[in-house]
Order: sequence, then structure tokens, then C-alpha cells
Amino acid sequence: MAVSATPRTADPCLVAVAYSGGRDSTALLHAVAVQAQQAGVEVLALHIHHGLSTHADDWLVHCELQCAAWALQGLPVRLQTRRLNGRPAAAQSIEAWARDARYAALAEMAQAAGTDLLLLAHHQRDQAETLLLQALRGAGVAGLAGMPACAWREGLYWARPWLAQPREAIEAYIAQHQLQYIEDDSNADPRFARNRLRLAVWPALSAAFPQAEASLAQAAGWAQEALALQLEIAQGDLLQLNDDAGLDMVGLQALSPARASNALRAWLRKEGGQAAPASLIQRLQQEQGSWPFAGGFLKLYRGRLNWLAADEGPKPPSRVVNLGFTGRHPQPEWGGVWEVESVTRGGVAMARLQDLTLRARQGGERFQRAPASTARSLKKAYQEAGVPAWLRDGPLLFAGPDLLFAAGLGLDARLLAAPGEAQFVLRWLAAS
Repeated sequence: MAVSATPRTADPCLVAVAYSGGRDSTALLHAVAVQAQQAGVEVLALHIHHGLSTHADDWLVHCELQCAAWALQGLPVRLQTRRLNGRPAAAQSIEAWARDARYAALAEMAQAAGTDLLLLAHHQRDQAETLLLQALRGAGVAGLAGMPACAWREGLYWARPWLAQPREAIEAYIAQHQLQYIEDDSNADPRFARNRLRLAVWPALSAAFPQAEASLAQAAGWAQEALALQLEIAQGDLLQLNDDAGLDMVGLQALSPARASNALRAWLRKEGGQAAPASLIQRLQQEQGSWPFAGGFLKLYRGRLNWLAADEGPKPPSRVVNLGFTGRHPQPEWGGVWEVESVTRGGVAMARLQDLTLRARQGGERFQRAPASTARSLKKAYQEAGVPAWLRDGPLLFAGPDLLFAAGLGLDARLLAAPGEAQFVLRWLAAS
């Protein structure tokens, strides 16, 4: 059974294979090792010890002995292992925790070893089962798309070279090469949804519909194509709707309901790094307010939606800064950078930028937005300018007792340079 071609890797002479010791990963590891021997490539077998089964230590010993035996036969295989010490959170299933922890450990091990190519042993029936499970959970196109055959994720190329191969082909490979593998006793545990599907549903389904495995896997492929099209449309829409001020919800609502939902889902995944539940999508399109999401929170204000990370504690203490030259002045404790640029008008004299006091809001500050306006309380100035409340916590700059700059508002008009005087403008750029 051939393994499909792979992209260029960080170390082209090293490839990693996720190896549990079970039937599928044993077949894949052996097949890759045989081809690697001919190509002068080393194979790194990555085994994750979850600690969930009383047999986990025995499985580790089996993998060690198997890899050692293959190495004695001349196959370029070496084993690396990782023990997981955590446990599922209160609201997290064992399946979800084990999967997430396993993938995180596999990624760390592969990258630490110097390869960016990791092979997984999922096959056609795995894909068919995934589609069925997602459909039973009421998943959308992203869920029905199942597992991609290959994808770059966080600098690692995850590949499933046997995703189009039926389970019977892998069983035939095992028999042909007389490979020994372990049987995970948890595969018979009906508490897990995939096991219930395999034990109670799949035999009847395949008996009634012999082509079920191939047909469902093909359906997942069509869903992947539809998902790619959705993402392409969403990217085009977000180019028009999203900018530094946030997502334009008024413009979003002008789209068709399906297209608006599609763009919003893509924006939320980009901002928060995870898929949003359907209930949140509906609320964002119908309500004003604030919602927790992805370890932070979403804020909708004056038609603009923003995602903000959770507050990490008190603001940094006051200190003196000098911004008396053009360019960028990083302020890591504030999570941003000052940018100083020469202008012909609307700036302050360079002398104003020496020995500034940088501090957080304390209350009582006053700010004048324009030369012809009146100085108002900083809170009122923010309200008049329509600056969202969560963007008002950036740094303030004082020249002596005078407020020079307020994040979200800019320079105080009372301190602007005279016409014809060499002058400079300040910008506060928060880290994205």
C-alpha cells in the first residue's frame, strides 16, 4: 500500500508518525518505515501515554519492543513517548480531552524533533464515522467536512495518507506482513459515541447499504469543497466589513442571512481561534451587549463588533518616557508601541515629547478634542467621539501637569504646535 507524496519538510530526512500501537497506526508506521528505508529517511514514531487505561503501561512496552525489533531489521524507526498528566475539565468529555491533549503533545514532539510533517493513520471508515457523528450532533458544513487529508496548522503539516483507503485494505496489509498490534479495550466501551456507532449501528448500516463507507466519505469530500467555498466568500466579505474599528454589523446585516452568518462565523474563528456555537451567532445578529467567547469577550458598540482578550490585571505603574525622535517606541508592559511621525500641521513641538509621564486613567482628567472646542472631562470626550468603553483603557501621556495624549482620542488640541513650527504627531498602536 503506497503512502502519498508529502511536501518539503523542515528536515526532509525526518518524518513523524503518530503511533498508538493499534492496528491502523501499526500498519501506517510499518509502511512508512519500509519506504523510508529505500529513500534514506528516518521515521520518528510518536506514542502518547494517556494514563486512562490500566493497560497503558503494557501498550507502551509493546510499542518499545516493536520499534526496537523493526530497527534491528534495518528499518529506520525510533520511538519517542510522552506521558499526559492532566485530566478532563468538569464540563469536558474524556474523548475530547484525550484528543486535544494528544494532538497538542504530538505537535510539540514533532516540532521539537525538527520535522514539520506528521502522518496520521485515519482511513475511509474513520471519515465516514466522523461525518455520521457530526450529522447526529446537528453540525454544519464545517463538521460534516470531517477530517482533511492534509492541512498546515501552526507550522506543522498534518497528513492522513490513507484517508481514501477502506479499512479492509489496512487489515489486508496487517495480514500480509504478519504485524502484531494491540487492541484497546476502551473500543468496546459503549459510553463513547463512536463506539456505539461502530458496535450497534455500523454493522446494520453496511449490511443494508454496502457502499455506505465510501459514499459517506465522498459526502465528506463534497462538504470540504463547500466549506472551502464558504471561506473564500467570507474572506471577500470581511475585506469590506472588517477594519481596525471592528466588524461592521450594519454592513453585515445588509447581506443575505446565510452570507451574513457565514462571514460572522469566519470572523469569530479568526478573532477567537475557535468555532462559535450557533446560539452565539444568532444572539450577535439580534442583540446588543457583551458576550464571553474564546477566553475573552465580544463587545458590540455603535454597530461595531470587537473581540477582546480577558483583562489580565492592574495597569502598569506611572513612569517617565522620552519620545523625542521619530520612529517606534515599544511599550511591552502596555502591550503596544508609540509611533512618532513628522507632520506639517496638527502635531506638537518636539520639546513637548521629552520627559513625558505615562500612566493609566485616574479620574478627573480633561481633554480638548479640537482647537475651537471646549475642554471636557475625559469620559465625556470619549463619549462624544464614540470610543467604545473597552478601548478607553489605553495609556495617557502628560507633559508636566497637562494631558498631551489619550489613547483612542489622540493629541489634546491645547498643546498643538503653532503654524510653521516643526511638529510631530503621536499614535498609539496596541498589539493585535
